[in-house]
Amino acid sequence: MTSSNDASGAAAGPYQAAGSLQDRTILISGGSRGIGLAIALRAARDGANIVLMAKTGQPHAKLEGTVYTAAEQIEAAGGRALPLVGDVRNDADVAGAVAAAVERFGGIDIVINNASAIDLSKTDALDMKRYDLMQDINVRGTFLMSKLALPALRESEAGQILTLSPPLNLDPKWAGMHLAYTMAKYGMSLTTLGLAEELKVDGISVNSLWPCTLIDTAAIRNMPGGDMIVKGARGPEIMADAAHAVLTASNAIPESGSWSGNFYTDEQVLAAAGVTDFSPYSLGAPEGRLVPDIFL
Repeated sequence: MTSSNDASGAAAGPYQAAGSLQDRTILISGGSRGIGLAIALRAARDGANIVLMAKTGQPHAKLEGTVYTAAEQIEAAGGRALPLVGDVRNDADVAGAVAAAVERFGGIDIVINNASAIDLSKTDALDMKRYDLMQDINVRGTFLMSKLALPALRESEAGQILTLSPPLNLDPKWAGMHLAYTMAKYGMSLTTLGLAEELKVDGISVNSLWPCTLIDTAAIRNMPGGDMIVKGARGPEIMADAAHAVLTASNAIPESGSWSGNFYTDEQVLAAAGVTDFSPYSLGAPEGRLVPDIFL
């Protein structure tokens, strides 16, 4: 499923936005492909400024796209792009991305923590280099980018941080299935929980977003049996529309009564925004045969 615009510029498809990201400046990690790129392209259709920081500056043998091809797509969609080759694990790279965003676009309104590493191995089988990679990208990277962007976000009229991480579900089965990955993703979610409380006084909204079903990404396709697995997935556009709804407050007032500190799912957000049929986001499998995502 791909979204398109009608003659008026409104998005065609299940989600009809009630707000716009026009002229908003978004700093996103790992946005050269997959969910991150889909979110960037949805914002670009509004005329947003997108600062992409990703490691892929040269074509990859197994992964489609680079930060530069992503920037071309963003500009073709109507946005303004600043592509930056950088690693979220590197303090200087992240600091440089924040500085470049402020210099080029005058500030930062939104930070999207999208970069993430995955390894579902059991504890015995997990190489500690993979453990360190997940901790460094998922937890430290999310904390670092959020931290370094805070001065700019405080200058925004409505600063926001959105992290792609799951609700904090303490059912032991999730830790027991893949302890290292669970720790890494929950570390991202704890960052949301803590910053939402810490930044109340600054008026910065901090939320997490997670899919209800498997999403078709290169990371999934490159896993053993990935080509078969993604047949039960939805396209990344559902996460793009859900992120757009959160960032524009197009969804209904959360049950918590606060626009910050929420652990949203894509279906929850889009249902609150008026979507009643999610089948257009699927890649062909009936709704009842989609693969549920983890942590829910």
